[in-house]
Amino acid sequence: MDLGCGAGEPFAKFFIEHAWTVTGVDFSGQMLILAARYVPEMKTICADMREVDFAPHSFEAITAIYSLFHIPSRDHAALLAKCYRWLRPQGKMLFTYATKEYTGSDEFDGCREFLGQQLYYSHKTPDALRAELGNTGFQIESQDYLEIGGETFLWITVSKR
Repeated sequence: MDLGCGAGEPFAKFFIEHAWTVTGVDFSGQMLILAARYVPEMKTICADMREVDFAPHSFEAITAIYSLFHIPSRDHAALLAKCYRWLRPQGKMLFTYATKEYTGSDEFDGCREFLGQQLYYSHKTPDALRAELGNTGFQIESQDYLEIGGETFLWITVSKR
């Protein structure tokens, strides 16, 4: 599953090209129109990622690239708990997380300019995020700050115990 799949590139497309079945969730109907063009094999759901629900153990992997930090930080723990429930045993989740390196603040809930538009961002401290992940049951496999295109985000891979 790709939460906040947008137009389906690059992650959903990569998984489809490697013979995975992918469900993409995005609240933007316009992005899903693009996804239908770029990755027609992906099943798409137009919904807020906080409001969708799936049966337990529905997915082997979940990605949330450049999407989780666009919902209020107060909602992160509940969404991560849902992801944990949706994952099969030993399932993996890869997501990006905004931090002080991006927003300039230890914790942040507000708008920042992105490509000339005001866009909502939120995050807690990395320590608070790690505590939430542990409380949910996730095991952190990797956590690396990556600078891509002049932006630095924390990339985290977790697994279901």
